[in-house]
Amino acid sequence: MKITSVEVFKGYAIVVKINTDEGISGFGESGLAYGNSAEAAFGQCQDYAKLILGMDPMNTEEIWDHLHRHTFWGMGGGAVEVGAMSAIDIACWDIKGKKFGVPVYQLLGGKTNDNLRTYASQIQFGWGVDNAGEIAGSVNLPGIMRTPEDYYNATKKCMEAGFDAVKVDPVFNPMEGLSMATQGCHHRGAFRHADLRLATERVAAIREAGGEDLDIIIELHSLLDANTSVELGQSIQKYRIMYMEEPTQPLNPALFKTIQSKIDIPLATGERSYTRWGFRQFFEDRSLSIVQPDMCNTGGFTECKKICDAAHTYDIGVQLHVCGGPIATAAALQLEAVIPNFVIHEHHVGAIQPICTNTCLYDYEPVNGRFKVPELPGIGQELTKEEMEKCRKVVIQ
Repeated sequence: MKITSVEVFKGYAIVVKINTDEGISGFGESGLAYGNSAEAAFGQCQDYAKLILGMDPMNTEEIWDHLHRHTFWGMGGGAVEVGAMSAIDIACWDIKGKKFGVPVYQLLGGKTNDNLRTYASQIQFGWGVDNAGEIAGSVNLPGIMRTPEDYYNATKKCMEAGFDAVKVDPVFNPMEGLSMATQGCHHRGAFRHADLRLATERVAAIREAGGEDLDIIIELHSLLDANTSVELGQSIQKYRIMYMEEPTQPLNPALFKTIQSKIDIPLATGERSYTRWGFRQFFEDRSLSIVQPDMCNTGGFTECKKICDAAHTYDIGVQLHVCGGPIATAAALQLEAVIPNFVIHEHHVGAIQPICTNTCLYDYEPVNGRFKVPELPGIGQELTKEEMEKCRKVVIQ
């Protein structure tokens, strides 16, 4: 089998479609459509697509190593380069599954998990399908919540939808005013007491709404530094936090060890760490309890499976970061079905909005807080014909 052409789409997500001489096509996603990197990802996918024409998509290790070692920048492990590698790798595994007529999870070792526990993610935007309030210019979300009562009500909605775990960033939404321009506080050095109190009250409201059995994950988007993360952690740990994500930026892994030593909350990170080399120090110093690689920006199936297996060696659980389109969700579910150190699946509030779900053939949603793994050949997801027609598209052949 040979790769004959690659179509690169820029729409809700950055997607590649790899075509072969056997008439089988595969879809993959680069996880950089948000965060002001969409154009870079769109271009990088085109650059790397030129390098795989004529190669056999079944040889995923060869293709991954070729893009990693023979592109100069690939060995640096940056988000844009690895994001393109991820999209190509996922599409190749999709082709593999379709060639053999089985879901990708069968090719990765088969299921160790069937019903995948799922949490409602980013409830600081509310929960539910509501096209009021545009966030970040791309995803319509329910709106900006500010008061503890807002967080209480959002939690109740999640529980009514069947979730028994939620994730919230208690500092992302502005502490005062309505502007989203600053993405919350960006506290450095020390919290202003009024802001620390409000963030804590938001978490307290979630615990009150959810009762003792609701699991609460805290997301911080690296908006805080080591000192303010410790202040917040010490203030909210009494509310029994499942784990705390991205307490500070991951480029100085030693800071996680410092934070871990001062609070009684497990730590997590991963969405801005790339390839197994980006996770190495976190494993070696065991500063993380949960690792969160993103299938669409850390190397696709080929690399992400290696990261998960390495984490298992250190008794570190895996919660894949999922914040993209339906192709990202489908790919994540395939890998999560396989790994024995799976903890929980992330279901972003953006992923339930029609602007996202309408881009692909299938709308996979959890039932009573549990996902079933798609059983179609490959990853079990493709762009619709209508989405492909309206996207910007470049064909490499």
